[in-house]
Amino acid sequence: MDLHEYEAKQLFGEYGVRLVEGEIADTPDQVRLAAGRIGRKVVVKAQVKVGGRGKAGGVKVADGPEHARARAEEILGMDIKGHTVRRVLVEEASDIAEEYYFSFLLDRANRTFLSICSAQGGMEIEEVAVTDPDAVVRTPVGPEGVDRAAALEICRAAKLPEEVHDRAAATIVHLWEVAVGEDATLVEVNPLVRTTDGRIIALDGKVTLDDNAAFRHAERVPFADDSGTDPRELRAVEKGLNYVKLDGEVGIIGNGAGLVMSTLDVVAYAG
Repeated sequence: MDLHEYEAKQLFGEYGVRLVEGEIADTPDQVRLAAGRIGRKVVVKAQVKVGGRGKAGGVKVADGPEHARARAEEILGMDIKGHTVRRVLVEEASDIAEEYYFSFLLDRANRTFLSICSAQGGMEIEEVAVTDPDAVVRTPVGPEGVDRAAALEICRAAKLPEEVHDRAAATIVHLWEVAVGEDATLVEVNPLVRTTDGRIIALDGKVTLDDNAAFRHAERVPFADDSGTDPRELRAVEKGLNYVKLDGEVGIIGNGAGLVMSTLDVVAYAG
């Protein structure tokens, strides 16, 4: 289950990751009230389960409550890569000195977790990974997990500024606790920022929870969002079936994922 940013940050806060003040809102008037309570320059951020919100115009800075309301009117209802924005996060704007990237993800091929860290975070992290792959450091996580010493080693390997190592390492340990405690297959922060006053803050958050472990986390049921799911897939779930909608007119009923994919290939090859 992929989480919205505000849900990911709820988990981060429970595990001690440092965040900025923020409120969720569904209407422009709610955004205006939230900005008023925050009382400073804010950022209005579209809540959709897809990347590239900033480039699509789904993240806008506002100077006050009325400006925030106008920004919300621009964002709410917009389409971002096929996802309609129905909710926004209103957050205190940060004075950013530097942006980093950090994530834990399940490395299925090697049957372990992997940490990915870079001193060059932000919207262009994918481009950095292509043009300067040495700037994106991948570190396998052993069975002992990630403690402060391991987190400091990650910071050094990624060439984060030495003066932020202690604070960044503490955040990395908290993010590992999120991954383990919530049975997550992905925990990502981009950007993880150093503010001008020296704080290390998770300015964004992306989390994917393992559905197979949902029975251990009944308290996370409210995170489930079926608004973008095909109705036939929802009906299948109710009956304990796995159903995937594909284009075409031929349906495949199979027993086991490998057999299903092989059959799909054979049918497609036959035209």
